[in-house]
Amino acid sequence: MTRKPLRLMIIGSIAATVAAGCGWHGLNSLPMPGTQGSAPGAYTVRAQLPDVTTIQENSRVRVADVNVGTVTKIERQGWHALITMTINGDVTLPSNVTVKVGQTSLFGSTHVELDPPTDTPAAERLHNGSIIPLSAAGSYPTTEQTLAAMSLLLNGGGIGHIQDISKALRTAFAGREQDLRSLISQLDEFIGHVDDQTGDIIAATESLNALVGQFSEQKPLLDNALRTIPDALTVLKDQRSALADALDRFGKFSALTANVVNQTKDSLIRELKDIAPVLESLANAGPALTRSLSLLSTFPWPKETLTKWFRGDYANMSLVIDLTLSRLDSSFFTGTRWEGDLTELELQWGRTIGQTPSPYTAGNPLIIPYRTDQGP
Repeated sequence: MTRKPLRLMIIGSIAATVAAGCGWHGLNSLPMPGTQGSAPGAYTVRAQLPDVTTIQENSRVRVADVNVGTVTKIERQGWHALITMTINGDVTLPSNVTVKVGQTSLFGSTHVELDPPTDTPAAERLHNGSIIPLSAAGSYPTTEQTLAAMSLLLNGGGIGHIQDISKALRTAFAGREQDLRSLISQLDEFIGHVDDQTGDIIAATESLNALVGQFSEQKPLLDNALRTIPDALTVLKDQRSALADALDRFGKFSALTANVVNQTKDSLIRELKDIAPVLESLANAGPALTRSLSLLSTFPWPKETLTKWFRGDYANMSLVIDLTLSRLDSSFFTGTRWEGDLTELELQWGRTIGQTPSPYTAGNPLIIPYRTDQGP
C-alpha cells in the first residue's frame, strides 16, 4: 500500500469521526463565506417562530428587501422553533420588531424578514443576545399553501357548481320576475332606511357597550347576588304561608281604614270648615301678635323706647295687680271645667261687698275704684 491511499484513508476516517461527533446536517450547516452578518461588529439575535417552513441555516435575513444578516442556527424550543441570526453591526432595529418567514417570489427561496412596527412607537434597539418573542412572529403564505387553496377552489370548491346554481335560480324565479323586482325594490328601500338610521344604530351600540362595561365593572357584585339570590328565594319559599297571612291581614286592615275614612269624612270636613275662621282670625291678628312679642323681653317697658334711654335716666312705674279670686277665675279658668268656681267662693266669703256687678262679670280692675278692705 502506497502512502497516498493510506493518507486518504486517514483523512476520511478523521472526517467521518468529526462528522459523527458534531452532527452533520449538510453543507448548510457549515458557515458560508461572504454571507451577511459575518463582518466584525455583527451581533446575534434570536427569534421564536411557530413554524420555519423551508428555512435552513445560512438563509438570508432581510429588512425592507435588503439582506442584513444570516440564519446561523435552527432548533426546537418546546412547541415552536428558535432561530439564531447574526445581523450586520450597522443595522439598527427596535426591540419590538416583528419577524416573519417570507418568500421572494412564488417559486423563490425563503428568508426571514424583520419589520419595524408602524402603528406603535419604536422601543429600545435590538442588541446582542436579544430575543424576539413568539407574539411578534408570523409567516406569509407559502407556495404549497397557495397551490393547495387554488386546488381546493377549482376542484372541490364552488366554481364547478356555478352552472348548477344558475340553473336552480333560473328555475326558481321563472314567471316571478315582477315579484323579484318588487323584492329588490323593497330591499333597496329597507337598506336606505337602515342607512338613514346608521347614527342611531351606532349610538345604540355604543350605549349597549357602555352598559355592558358597567355590568363588567359590577361583576363581583353580580356574582355575589347570584350566590345570594337562591338562599333568599329559599327563605321566601319557607315563609310563604306567613307572607300570605300578612298580606291577607293587611288587606283587611286596608278595608277597615277605608271604612273609617268614609265614615269620618263628613265630620272631618265639618271640622276643617269650623277651624277655618279660627285660622283666618289668627292670620289677621298676625301683625299685632308679632308686634306684641317685642314687649315680652322688656316687660313692662316697650322695647321700642329702650333705645331712647341714656345713662343716669330713670323710669317710674305704678302697678295695680288684681289678685282677687274672681279676676283669677276670669283670667285663667274661663272656658274650662272650673270656670266660675273661684268667683262663687269669693261671693261666699263676701269679698265683693259694695261692687255691683262683680269684677268677674263686668268692669275693668284698672278703672274700678280699689277698696283696700276687699280682696287679698
